[in-house]
Amino acid sequence: MAQVGKRTKAAREAFVGKESITVEDAVKLIKSAASAKFDETLEIAMNLGVDPRHADQMVRGVVQLPNGTGKTVRVAVFARGAKADEAKAAGADIVGAEDLMESIQAGKIEFDRCIATPDMMPLVGRLGKILGPRNLMPNPKVGTVTMDVKTAVEAAKGGEVQFKVEKAGVIHAGIGKVSFDEQKLAENVRAFVDAVTRARPSGAKGAYLKKVSLSSTMGPGVSLDLASAAGN
Repeated sequence: MAQVGKRTKAAREAFVGKESITVEDAVKLIKSAASAKFDETLEIAMNLGVDPRHADQMVRGVVQLPNGTGKTVRVAVFARGAKADEAKAAGADIVGAEDLMESIQAGKIEFDRCIATPDMMPLVGRLGKILGPRNLMPNPKVGTVTMDVKTAVEAAKGGEVQFKVEKAGVIHAGIGKVSFDEQKLAENVRAFVDAVTRARPSGAKGAYLKKVSLSSTMGPGVSLDLASAAGN
């Protein structure tokens, strides 16, 4: 524990006085301070000027990161017949219908993304209380209720990230691995910020992007210069 304490203290000291810095400087700082024994994730937190309790201030969407997430995404697909075959051919990890529903109801959730063809939604709808809180419920707004199963599976496997604002007006996401080179991480940061910016809801008033911070899984956070994060 003492060794971990020393690493944590050293990382925090390196971040002292570092606020509102450029994306490139933040990525460099985070990479240099990451000292866990595993490949940490670069995490982004965005404080938005919205109140998601109001429907016209809900922020959600999806973004295809240019350099992927570095994470192996397990994909489940609700489909039958030819669409089930299409899902399997595209690389889906789990494909099914009633059998998949029963497995989920039994508490077996071995996937990170759930996709469904439109005709399967009456079946999937029964799982709302299980999948909803885990942000796994298929939704046409983010492309996970679709007849184009192949594209949806490939996107999920290829670095697509879904985002949804939390009650406090904050969006969190993992957008790469610390082992990525600095340029690739910076590109991912700006792609994510751009997607959230474009998802600004009609009910948002005043400042929309209030604060954007980066951190590694085990490390302290640092706030970004908003103009740099937005690519201005």
